[in-house]
Amino acid sequence: MRRVDYVIHYVESLTRSVTFYRDVIGLQVRIEGDGYVEFATANTKFSLFERSKLPELIGREGGDPPCGEIGFLVDDVDGEAERLRHLGVEILTGPVDRPWRERTLHIADPDGHIIEFAQKLR
Repeated sequence: MRRVDYVIHYVESLTRSVTFYRDVIGLQVRIEGDGYVEFATANTKFSLFERSKLPELIGREGGDPPCGEIGFLVDDVDGEAERLRHLGVEILTGPVDRPWRERTLHIADPDGHIIEFAQKLR
């Protein structure tokens, strides 16, 4: 296995979730189409797929949300926390220093998927 190619979160409302990831997280939409949106990210693709379309894609319904977590590396977790609070986003944990030499904070997207922001500590 060479690398992780993509991560997809299954969402109830594509419109609501795209708005969140675009306006709160700051991602740019790269591709849109029939229940699918892919964001412009480096290395690993991050996409959203509308839950109502899952039977067409995978032949069954998805699991109960929240079903996953995505982590973003940032330069300043405390600055990110301040920006998110200013937008009215609930901070679930942090910012806090972790034993694995990262400072992290966690929030949830509209479907309850966990989002981690991590800053590498020296």
